[in-house]
Amino acid sequence: MKLRDYLKDNVLLLDGAMGTYISMKDRTFRNLPEEATLNKPDLVREIHLEYLKAGAMAITTNTFGANRMNFPNAADQIIDEGFKIATEAAKTTGAFVFADIGPVDVSDPELPDSESAAVEEYVHIAQRFLNNGCENFIFETHSNTEGILEAARFIKAQNKDAFVITSFAVLPDGFTRDGVFASQLAETVRDCAEIDAFGLNCIQDAVHMKELASTLDIGNKILCLRPNAGYPTVLGHRVFYEGDPVFYAQSVVDMTGMGARIIGGCCGTTPTHIQKIRELLPNITTKTGRKSHLQEVATDSVVSHFWEKLSRGEKPVAVELDPPENASLDKFMQGAQRLKDAGVDILTIADCPIARARMDSSLLACKVKRELEMDVLPHMTCRDRNLNATKALLLGLYAENVRNVLLVTGDPIPTAERDEVKSVYQFNSRKLSAFVTELGKQSLPSGFHIFGALNINARNFDVQLKLAKDKIRNGMVGLLTQPVLSENAIKNLQRAKKDLDAYILGGLIPIVSERNARFMHSEVNGIYVDSSIIKAYQGLDREQSEDLAVKITCDFAKRIKDFVDGYYIITPFNRTSLVSRILSNLKLS
Repeated sequence: MKLRDYLKDNVLLLDGAMGTYISMKDRTFRNLPEEATLNKPDLVREIHLEYLKAGAMAITTNTFGANRMNFPNAADQIIDEGFKIATEAAKTTGAFVFADIGPVDVSDPELPDSESAAVEEYVHIAQRFLNNGCENFIFETHSNTEGILEAARFIKAQNKDAFVITSFAVLPDGFTRDGVFASQLAETVRDCAEIDAFGLNCIQDAVHMKELASTLDIGNKILCLRPNAGYPTVLGHRVFYEGDPVFYAQSVVDMTGMGARIIGGCCGTTPTHIQKIRELLPNITTKTGRKSHLQEVATDSVVSHFWEKLSRGEKPVAVELDPPENASLDKFMQGAQRLKDAGVDILTIADCPIARARMDSSLLACKVKRELEMDVLPHMTCRDRNLNATKALLLGLYAENVRNVLLVTGDPIPTAERDEVKSVYQFNSRKLSAFVTELGKQSLPSGFHIFGALNINARNFDVQLKLAKDKIRNGMVGLLTQPVLSENAIKNLQRAKKDLDAYILGGLIPIVSERNARFMHSEVNGIYVDSSIIKAYQGLDREQSEDLAVKITCDFAKRIKDFVDGYYIITPFNRTSLVSRILSNLKLS
């Protein structure tokens, strides 16, 4: 019988966990679970047979991590043997076999061609399974759809009768570790004709998974739900799931009441969990009952004068002011007030620049917004926070009436400090932008105006343009450039204005001395200072240097006027009086 025919009249019960059950069965096995396919095939076969005896009508191959990134020399062999072992076991009961394909880490996430590398690897894996005669595929525990849609299309092109499930690991808050919301995943899968079923697995227990699944619109796709056996406990460097199999089974079977046609278990589940589910299956009645995930929210009445001015084409001015390194705020707040009085439209505040701890940019932005009634643009890096912390911070910013944010990947922790200070890079700026965009749709009356960075001083500016276009596709509405201090930077700015569908704020930084110019040119990533500018500062005192800084900065501002939608001025050494002079001269001219 074909799987589709079976699903017309039956709920399909998949097996439970392979990886966690291997470690329970053989506590001496310390390798990756997939290695057992080659090193302990009898153990893998025994586990398949246990799940089948417990009542599973489908089993998954022990190939979750079998890709050429994890196993450069053995991936194909693991796939071949894994499918062979599962197929032989399934023949004992007539069960279905699914090729189990987990996520692959294909490249540097900051590279714009990572998706093509993912497609290549998934297609290679799929072809290997197809060569072995596989008809059913499950892409499980994924955090995004990168490469999966193309792989599904490839599979269906090779075998139009193949059955493809895409299953995602989603946190109880509704988003993946890559910051992609479940509603986005459901929409993408819903529109892909080559995918038969949408699934959720791992991370969540059955109760929370059911709650989340009930909010998703997957159209006519089949729903596949495979929760963990509760939440884990860590004892002596080992992970244990101590949930009650009976309660778990009832919770999983309850999912069929809201439309799940494929159910099973993920981490921590054993043949006992599957047996308890099987005992309850004859008593189920299936129906579809989904509730709307839309929440009633108040209308947003907060006005961003900076955004309104930008939208009207009036070339607003953003000025960056570094947060203090200590708890003293008097100088910073005085500087912010001086900049406001000078006509600055929005204050941008860096997030621990050069990866050194300073006062939190978001907390400081809230204070400026509240006390000075000034628009603020806090920087938010992907470094040091996971998605939960990021979401919490964004909700706080929104509650404090901050509506503009600048998202950057962030500088790495300095090499000398990496043994002591650990950084978190759960995503890149493009993925973070997609997350913030969707958060605005899911949980807020209105979204944030999201800005990013554009390096116009990069040696290969084509790559920067590709990255910028990806940022814009993921929700960024504007880009702040690195400082313009050369002819090449002006040319790249012209290209950016022509090629990018976003507001561009041209970067400017006043140079305050010859030493300052040489330091920025040599030591600061993303800044290029023309040699003629460096020479111009030779032999000048502070007053003369500041006069020259005003002249050079204003000259560059005039030259880039036709290629920018506004200006972004970086304050050197918190010299707000110098920036005020520059703004005054720009107005006079």
